[in-house]
Amino acid sequence: MAKRKLEWTEKKIAKYIKEGRGSGELKSYKPWLTVQDVPSDGRSHRINGWKTNRIHHLLSDLERDYFYLLNWAKDVIDIREQFPLDREKTYEIASERNINHPIDSKTGTPIVLTTDFLITKRINGRIQYFARTIKPSELLNHPRTIEKFEIERAYWQEKDIDWGIVTEREIPMQYVKNIIWLYNAFNLENDDERYFADILYHTIANEEKAKKLSEIVSKFEADYNLDKGAAIHLLRYLFAQKMIRFNMEQKFSRQLCVEQLIISKGSEETVYDFVVS
Repeated sequence: MAKRKLEWTEKKIAKYIKEGRGSGELKSYKPWLTVQDVPSDGRSHRINGWKTNRIHHLLSDLERDYFYLLNWAKDVIDIREQFPLDREKTYEIASERNINHPIDSKTGTPIVLTTDFLITKRINGRIQYFARTIKPSELLNHPRTIEKFEIERAYWQEKDIDWGIVTEREIPMQYVKNIIWLYNAFNLENDDERYFADILYHTIANEEKAKKLSEIVSKFEADYNLDKGAAIHLLRYLFAQKMIRFNMEQKFSRQLCVEQLIISKGSEETVYDFVVS
């Protein structure tokens, strides 16, 4: 699909507002910018969210990686990407601090600033919001970038919402790679798969502690006459649903033993939940 021209006019901004860009929650939320709206070097992504059941528009690999972590975190209940800031307020903040508000260089129109993620968490039964800007660490010391950060920081401070910057240094890449490996196995296609997944869960839960996953899945496929690889797909589903867990900071291996897993079906416990703390 062709990219739209990233040229801002008052007419275009009014059109986006009328379309409901930046409004809604969960499935109904519409990001201010989509991957079709901005120039790209091929590093933008459209990914279906587990928590929202909608397509999320992520404008860089770094945004994508952080998005995967947000989807994995138990306490995160909504993820709103490319969230627009009130333009009158950002213009006021910029003026107070003698900062030049970003404008369109061709039209002179003040641009609607966005925060990469507005995150909703439920912590001890209480709803809390976090705003996060995603930026490569090499850009953090650019003077103009710092000025824009100051506008964003002050904006969220006035709303009493925690704001912070995430760089590649805060992204645990092996953890992300494991989530990517599990991601498309979050749902199973039919009742037969769910039936065999439940059997596999109980098989692993009742195996000897020293038994390796490679032995378990091979025997499981043979016992139930399943296609080669079917048991690993079911195992990925059990991991994605956190019914069975392994150390996500290490690369998955079929040589893991049962004693190295956490069997947690029906449990509220989550070991790995740190992305916006």
